[in-house]
Amino acid sequence: MYNQRPNLILGFHGCDQSVRDQLLLDPNKYKTSKEDYDWLGHGIYFWENNYERALEWANDKKKRGTITNPAVVGAVIQLGNCCDLTDRNSIEVVKSYYQNLKEDFADIGIPLPVNKDIKADKHKDMLLRELDCTVLEYMHSRILDGYKADLSAKGYSEFAIYDSTRGIFTEGGPAFDGSGIFDKSHIQICIRNSNCIKGFFMPRKEIKWPV
Repeated sequence: MYNQRPNLILGFHGCDQSVRDQLLLDPNKYKTSKEDYDWLGHGIYFWENNYERALEWANDKKKRGTITNPAVVGAVIQLGNCCDLTDRNSIEVVKSYYQNLKEDFADIGIPLPVNKDIKADKHKDMLLRELDCTVLEYMHSRILDGYKADLSAKGYSEFAIYDSTRGIFTEGGPAFDGSGIFDKSHIQICIRNSNCIKGFFMPRKEIKWPV
């Protein structure tokens, strides 16, 4: 009942300047991430209300040689039916599908994927989230299968397909000695239903006010 998120929020996507410009000129041409290690499953990723983190992400990608000109594009987003991992109900749903996935893998004798660290990450934040991605994609697939089966058999379904996934992540080590605040903590959004994106915009620079 309360999975619907009717309010509008701002998201920021770090990318190459060419990608930003293309999205501004043709917002229907976008790329969906489908990596095995995507933290929230497959979709279009944004940092919620976090321009600086999006730009940092783009600058890191330049250092790795995957983009040339770091840039950020903003988006006005409505999350719709959201698997919000800050919400107890959504977490319980994901946990139940994990158990189903675990049983399915055991039946066919295949080990579950695992979340992994990368060698360069001194904080061991498990940046390659292969297990989490597999669980979330399995959940979405099973829900869609149930939805389609219901429509075929009854003409309606009580399965609700998720439009988006949202999560809070602690990352980057303590912000200062002994702190429970982490240096790169952030809220990440994964949009599965692109209709949730109401439009892209060029982020403005803040001016001094009052002058």
